[in-house]
Amino acid sequence: MIKFIIKRLLMVIPVIICVSFIIFFIVNLAPGDPARLIGGMEATEEAIERLREELRLNDNIFLRFGRHMVNMSRGDLGTSYYSDKTVWEAYFERFPATILLAFCAISFGLLVSIPLGIISAVKQYSWVDNFGMVFALLAVSMPNFWLGIMLVLLLSLRWELLPSGGFQHWYSVILPASVIGMQMFAIMTRMTRSSMLEVIRQDYIKTARAKGLSEKVVVLKHAFRNALIPIITTIGTLFIVMMGGAVVVEQVFSWPGVGRLLMDAVSKRDYPVVIGSVTLSTIVVCTVNLVVDILYAFVDPRIKASYSQR
Repeated sequence: MIKFIIKRLLMVIPVIICVSFIIFFIVNLAPGDPARLIGGMEATEEAIERLREELRLNDNIFLRFGRHMVNMSRGDLGTSYYSDKTVWEAYFERFPATILLAFCAISFGLLVSIPLGIISAVKQYSWVDNFGMVFALLAVSMPNFWLGIMLVLLLSLRWELLPSGGFQHWYSVILPASVIGMQMFAIMTRMTRSSMLEVIRQDYIKTARAKGLSEKVVVLKHAFRNALIPIITTIGTLFIVMMGGAVVVEQVFSWPGVGRLLMDAVSKRDYPVVIGSVTLSTIVVCTVNLVVDILYAFVDPRIKASYSQR
């Protein structure tokens, strides 16, 4: 297992290099001049040209990329054009808010979707199953930005139950987490139901029932554990998607997370923050994938045995 983890960690290095290469050239080839945005509309051409020289924007793009990679190998991701903060400081200042939002959204989605998915599979074609599938279909059909705006209009502006944006109180996370968790709930409910239906039809489940085990033990200990592999995969995938999808939700609710930081940096052409934020988010995604692979080993001993042989 340790050898497998070390191999996976070493594989992160070429991934980061490829992502850095792609995002660096996309950002630098995009229209817009950071020096003009920093200088403002009243800045003279001489002042703007002086800014370009200070920021080394007049250098060849390949030279700038080589300098960026050398700095990144030293752990230096650059400094924001608009503040004295390094990319590390700017990113990890916003990272806790994004993790809190992701954790609350995942908790909301899992606490509702997994029990409903199990019940829907055990009581297939019942009213619970039909209700769960219809509600999941409605939830997955609603765009994040539309659902967010509707919740703000109803719960914040009309009924004044929850704050419409920002992060002043602990309950400020309820609305954005509900919006993200709603789509997670829809996907996870359908995945749990599908995975459970496939497992409960297996012969070993029939054997467990024939031995006289209670239905609760059969469903939770035997069926659900063997249905966990695709569920864990879906959770990891949704977490990764959520890190990108949270950009829209963070904008709607003015949530001070990484997504909003990235959007602000893109609009201001703050190249170091854009490139550094995407690079650090890539590391987070690779870490999540590694954690998912490790969880496989705890759920299924056969997978752990295959890891030990690699």
